[in-house]
Amino acid sequence: MTDMPRPQLQHRARKRFGQNFLHDATVIDRIAAAVQPRPEQHLVEIGPGQGALTAALIGSGCTLDVIELDRDLVPGLLAAFCLNPRFKLHQADALDFDFASLLNPQPTQTTGNTPRLRVVGNLPYNISTPLIFKLLENCAIIQDMHFMLQLEVVERLAAEPGSKDWGRLGIMTQYHCRVDHLFDVPPEAFQPAPKVQSAIVRLTPWANSPWPPCDERQLRALVKAAFAQRRKTLRNNLKAIIPSTQLEALGIDPGARAETLQLTQFIEITNALHAENAV
Repeated sequence: MTDMPRPQLQHRARKRFGQNFLHDATVIDRIAAAVQPRPEQHLVEIGPGQGALTAALIGSGCTLDVIELDRDLVPGLLAAFCLNPRFKLHQADALDFDFASLLNPQPTQTTGNTPRLRVVGNLPYNISTPLIFKLLENCAIIQDMHFMLQLEVVERLAAEPGSKDWGRLGIMTQYHCRVDHLFDVPPEAFQPAPKVQSAIVRLTPWANSPWPPCDERQLRALVKAAFAQRRKTLRNNLKAIIPSTQLEALGIDPGARAETLQLTQFIEITNALHAENAV
């Protein structure tokens, strides 16, 4: 990987954008090493900010599209990287962005396959959950995702059944992806320093899913209803979707809370509903 100088862009972090700029060189190098970008790959960086990680990624020779919402950061990013023909900046909201528009329909000479996107980002807390859900809908075109998130969000992504963190975000993410909590990042690695701990997570869409097939949209609706009120039982949260007798027939206690169910049990309920609707 070519060592490119890291730009020093003068910009005051904006609270409304949830901005905390990464400046710790050791952490930046560690993230780049975890991503391991290669020249033949197509990366997408969400929220490049002041370009610290951008420099480490583009130095690999990869194709890099960056998506930045804050227009005041655009001139500095262009000044630092626009001479690189493999760099392209999109001044846009990642929540509204069409990621499929970045795909090159031409297969690579080395593999003969159309390259999928590798997504990287330091995601503000206020958009992290909806953005992850949006990207999960695009898993077919994504090779992997590396995100800097609040530690509590990473713990929800990697949670196991029965824990207080097990919920809609972790269930739907794990249905689509393998989740790897890579390492934690202290507040002092950022400017300004946030009041919370952060962490790096890798989400890798399943090449061969370990889960039984099901209607993903119906699973998503079921899980959302099941966790609508965490302290209530499945009997109460799902009464408009499935009767208690049918849950019992599946070997599921209607008096249990949603957080006690395995992902496979949510899939079993979904498939039972799907079969019923198909009749």
